[in-house]
Amino acid sequence: MTTLISLIVAAVTFGTVLMYGTLGEILTEKTGNLNLGVEGIMYMGGAFGLAGAFYYEKAAGAAASGPLAIIIAIMSAFAAGMLASLIYSFLTITLRANQNVTGLALSIFGTGVGQFVGEFMRVNEGGYVALSNHLKDAFSAAIFPRFMINIPVVGNILFSHTVFFYIAVVLAVAMHFFLKKTKTGLYLRAVGESPATSDAAGINITGYKYIGTIIGGGISATGGMVYIMTTAGCVWNHEGLSGVGWLAVALVIFCIWRPLNAIWGSIIFGAMMIMYLRVTIPFIPTEIYKILPYVVTVIVLIITSMTNGRDKQPPASLGNNYFREER
Repeated sequence: MTTLISLIVAAVTFGTVLMYGTLGEILTEKTGNLNLGVEGIMYMGGAFGLAGAFYYEKAAGAAASGPLAIIIAIMSAFAAGMLASLIYSFLTITLRANQNVTGLALSIFGTGVGQFVGEFMRVNEGGYVALSNHLKDAFSAAIFPRFMINIPVVGNILFSHTVFFYIAVVLAVAMHFFLKKTKTGLYLRAVGESPATSDAAGINITGYKYIGTIIGGGISATGGMVYIMTTAGCVWNHEGLSGVGWLAVALVIFCIWRPLNAIWGSIIFGAMMIMYLRVTIPFIPTEIYKILPYVVTVIVLIITSMTNGRDKQPPASLGNNYFREER
């Protein structure tokens, strides 16, 4: 039982990173934009999020506030993700560049920018870049009181996580209601399903695509910051985020483009990614564990492709640029 609880808690920690990346990409893809640059966006989020908190602490010194450092890290990462997604949006929406090629280029570009910022800070500071123990505790601390965490079995599972997990859950629920219950959310989904019909109905196609993609990129970048500040211990790790963005893209398919599914889906993916550290089977190589999420995604993709339910399919215009003159 102790091993199982430990596995679940660790899965939630890693899954929280994936949840942000997945929710951001779901919002982006709901507009019809297929942004494959999530990997680069999360790298930028991790580097700029750490930079924001690090330089804030350097300026404030011993008076640095943990909650304020968290807010600054989130805002820095979100802004970096928005900037990267703005570049993607300009190229694919305004200039109508190929979305797949642009996304792959953004993945390489964003990874390079993140690596540069992280290494620049490290070299400029003359060593590794890390926050003080005081701020590290603020980023990694559980937000619920100790007596709730000490509740047998469910205490650790439900109440021992950082504030980032609960924010992600609230974000997933809010995104679900936004897309399903609000007029703006319905317009955004309509743009992703049929931009020509939406345009004929007077909906601002360009505006919805820009806003959905840019905000989605900001959310995904926050996941990169969460990884650096929790899993990596508030220390820049230029290899730690490798592959996380691609996992988030795969998780979007696994969750069949539903924000609520991202909550449990990210925990499952998190468990599969860290299982080799908790449940070791001698004759199974570590690499087999690490490809499990992708294998499961392919299976889900095959199953959903065989079903006739439209609600389990991607947005109809996903990956296709809209040319108004061809309407």
